Amino acid sequence: MSAGASTALATQEQAAGEKAAPGKRQRSLFGEILDWMLVPLLLVWPVAIGITFLVAQAIATQPFDQGLQRRLGVIAQWVASSGVSLPGAHAAGAAPGSSPDLLMQLRAADGRVLAGNAQLPAPPDNAWPRDGAAHLRDASIGERSMRIAWRWVQPPRGPEVLVQVAEGLRQRSELARNIVRGVILPQFVIVPISILLVWFGLGQGIIPLDELQARIRRRRPDDLSPIDQREAPEEIAPLVDSINGLLGRLEQSIHTRKRFIADAAHQLKTPLAGLRMQAELAQRQTDPEELRTSLRQIEISVVRTTRLVNQLLALARAENHGALAQRGAVLLDLSRPVREAVQELAPLALARSQELEFDAPEQALWVRGNAVMLQELAKNLLDNAIAYTPAHGRIVVRLRQLDEHVLLAVEDTGLGIAPQEREMVFRPFYRVLGTGQDGSGLGLCIVQEIARQHGAALSLDDNPHCTDPAHPGLVVCLQIPGAPSPDGAPAASAP
Repeated sequence: MSAGASTALATQEQAAGEKAAPGKRQRSLFGEILDWMLVPLLLVWPVAIGITFLVAQAIATQPFDQGLQRRLGVIAQWVASSGVSLPGAHAAGAAPGSSPDLLMQLRAADGRVLAGNAQLPAPPDNAWPRDGAAHLRDASIGERSMRIAWRWVQPPRGPEVLVQVAEGLRQRSELARNIVRGVILPQFVIVPISILLVWFGLGQGIIPLDELQARIRRRRPDDLSPIDQREAPEEIAPLVDSINGLLGRLEQSIHTRKRFIADAAHQLKTPLAGLRMQAELAQRQTDPEELRTSLRQIEISVVRTTRLVNQLLALARAENHGALAQRGAVLLDLSRPVREAVQELAPLALARSQELEFDAPEQALWVRGNAVMLQELAKNLLDNAIAYTPAHGRIVVRLRQLDEHVLLAVEDTGLGIAPQEREMVFRPFYRVLGTGQDGSGLGLCIVQEIARQHGAALSLDDNPHCTDPAHPGLVVCLQIPGAPSPDGAPAASAP
């Protein structure tokens, strides 16, 4: 790549960056990965605290319930062996050897409180099973929340008695809070350390990207060789592959431009030198008739040079128009650009006493492509046919629908092209010797490039309607992929 091309590309990239900067902030891959890792962590942390508290409560409830049931068993044994009377402090409702948060009660089947704390409520349904098993429930006594264990006991004398032992929930909640505190407090140290470790790990993880960037920046401006994918992480291998593809297309574009400049300089040097010689010769002429002859030669040379320049420009447009042709491809009727090309070159055929025929069906022949380039293709085919067909010859331009393709065929009754040269005539500036015709050797090269960009198949063959061996004629066939019509109707195939 030349320094000028590199400077131009850098200027375009800088201008594109400055244009995009006001509307869109540049994204940071490091910041996005960090956000996607830390934001969910910070959102889940409160949920984890809540779940930990619920688990801690369940853990704290189980041993307290077991202790409450043991106390209930002790009192139930006491009642079963000693009756319903409770001595001294026990009759006030405090369980033996317990804290004030532990209350007890003996209640008859009819709901009367026989002993203990009268504030303990009876079970919601006195018909609860009297199976001798211990049961648990929650209840409120004033402003206190209590956990109550109860069971029916048969004393030595009299009916069954309901024994209830209640315990406040304060100690359970305190134990649960202690468990949560013991679990959560270390996390206030662990989480910041984890964030720092994630930050450090991400920084280490993107070092290969920085190294790849440094290797690309160290490249010379003219180095368009592919990047070695083995030097890049596996995750960005598709990106490296895309960059290699871009470098390949850029190298091809630069090569095409250099070749065009070299070919143009080579092809223009000879006619311009001839023009200079003819102009110098005209300046020495004193006879008016000889002067007019020299000026006519200059005019012919100017026309030839102009045609060569136009062909060179057409080839450059065709070769460098590939991506633009794909973006500018539209649904069009191929008959229109071909008909316009025939109308434009018809006066040239008439001037050479040639018969020019345009044969196309009435229905539209839909293809997807670039109308300007397709018209340029048809003009080059017609120009070649007119140039190499003798006077009173016949040229036919045919259009047909063939299943999924549209056929464009240009037939002439000219000199034709030998089979061994049909591959070489597509090379730039190649001309068949012995034809006696002037030309640049670019027409079929332009046709081939435009056909390639439209996915069309191009072929050359003898004209089957010619019977003169000296003039076998030529048929150039182009099969372009068809496209569905705008109304969705299927295309009709021509016989």
